Amino acid sequence: MMLHGFKSSKQDFGFGPWKVTAAKDHIMKSKDIERLAEEMNMPSLPEMLFGDNVLRIQHADGYGIEFNAIDALRRVNNMEDSVKVACAQEWLESRADSEHSKEVVKPYDWTYTTDYRGTLLGEALQIKVTKTAERIDMEKLKAREQIMFFEEVLLFEDELHDHGVSMISVKIRVMPTSFFLLMRFFMRVDGVMIRINDTRLYHEAGKDYMLREFSTRESKVADLKKVPAALFTDPNEIAQHLTLKLTDCEKLELPAMQPQT
Repeated sequence: MMLHGFKSSKQDFGFGPWKVTAAKDHIMKSKDIERLAEEMNMPSLPEMLFGDNVLRIQHADGYGIEFNAIDALRRVNNMEDSVKVACAQEWLESRADSEHSKEVVKPYDWTYTTDYRGTLLGEALQIKVTKTAERIDMEKLKAREQIMFFEEVLLFEDELHDHGVSMISVKIRVMPTSFFLLMRFFMRVDGVMIRINDTRLYHEAGKDYMLREFSTRESKVADLKKVPAALFTDPNEIAQHLTLKLTDCEKLELPAMQPQT
């Protein structure tokens, strides 16, 4: 699935004291994937794993937050198989054969569902996470503001052995006075279920915090009978038809500005 003539790229964009970095690189080599799977105690990892891809938002003082594939995978449950499907056993067996292993494949979440919300950066200074009732003003975000920088970075994707798709990507847009980021995990097991985990991050210039909202939506395909099947492959379209299971709102408080000596 390699794109011909693919060039790795790294873009930086300055926003006040912040630097937004979007790095895109080649798919991870299979030997590196195998080593990582072993380290994570998982029988296999996504077919297309972009281990060097990252979207990072870093303050001049060193603290910040980034979104990367490896940390997203670390939040996958490697202990249990959360989706039992008719074909799961057969699927696991075919995987076991293809990897020349005759050992019993451990149960694990083969859909790679992750509740990853980003990785906090910083040594001495770090962002403090607290619960909040404050919400991201989605209406405000609908206002047609000039977009000064936009980038989307794919972290991983897997076709679940032709039984659907599991993928996570992150995109950011920077406006003159704010930035908004959406990281979306989208999982569809054909004929079984669809799940979307979204992490939204919003910061208004000059404020001493960011808002982060995490949500989980999922529905069994059997409960989506009224929804045209054509929408099942489009995360943006299907999201509004899925049942909201969880919303978690957090305030990411920025460390106090260091007085200049």
